[in-house]
Amino acid sequence: MNWLLLPKFTEEYSKGAQDFVLNGFANFAVLHPSKCVDNIHYEYNAANFDLTKKEKENFCSVLKNARLPYGSASNISCRCMHMDERKVFGYKSHDAHFILQYLLQFSVIKTLKPEVAIPLIRLGAFFRGICGKVINLEDVHKLQEEIIEILCELETIFPPSFFDIMVHLPLHLCKEVEFGGPVHLRWMFGIERYLCKLKSYVRNKSKPEGSMAEGYLAEECLTFCSRFLSDEVQRKEEERKFNVSYSIGSRRNKDGKPVDLADKVWTDAHRYILFNCGNMEIEKLIEEHRTMNDNGKSMRGLNEQRRSILVTW
Repeated sequence: MNWLLLPKFTEEYSKGAQDFVLNGFANFAVLHPSKCVDNIHYEYNAANFDLTKKEKENFCSVLKNARLPYGSASNISCRCMHMDERKVFGYKSHDAHFILQYLLQFSVIKTLKPEVAIPLIRLGAFFRGICGKVINLEDVHKLQEEIIEILCELETIFPPSFFDIMVHLPLHLCKEVEFGGPVHLRWMFGIERYLCKLKSYVRNKSKPEGSMAEGYLAEECLTFCSRFLSDEVQRKEEERKFNVSYSIGSRRNKDGKPVDLADKVWTDAHRYILFNCGNMEIEKLIEEHRTMNDNGKSMRGLNEQRRSILVTW
């Protein structure tokens, strides 16, 4: 994102363009500067990934107007977006990970040329693939071939200064998944988030351990009181529909009444779980059904037929 939103034709930009001529980069002949009539100043051409002010505003507005599920990422739209400067900064590593996976594709699809946007969209799809909760070795091998093609395409778009060690790191992520298993069981985002929470407990910097212990104990006490004294204590979080509080050990669980689900509700719940469980046997049955009934029907028609027939197989 920094490369896309950087101001062009600065001193660093001009030095980088002149390096293309000195080092003989024929792939970036479009970016080679040409001398003006006075033989003193240089004229620089725009690169494929350059954005105008209007395109930068459109790019940033997608991230600014994004409404994310509670707890999925930090407040990117308010804390990281600076529309007056048309820049994105102040985001954490998890925010960058979330933007690359889910938001970047919507920002670049309308602002960049297809030859630049498609590799970036494929890069986001690659990270979504290796970060899945259920992943097969065959998919890992396909992703390994995919990332090689993506990086080769990026090398034809961005200058050599773009390719530091972090850009080449995705080449080794597939091997890491193959040896270590799913990524979400080993990454540090959850631990870093909890460490940030412990850091917020520190009020006396000379004794951080004691401050963390007292802050943790105070929060546990408040959580206990908020659960068991909900009739007397009003919390701001109770107004939110996505917050769920449980009355553990109270009499409310004992007075519960059984609920009989209607046939349609039970069937919808059963099929939702069946088609979204990620089981390989179910996926093979779905693929077999698609192959047997692929007689010109639309995808919607196949899905409706699968919902009504596949359960009886």
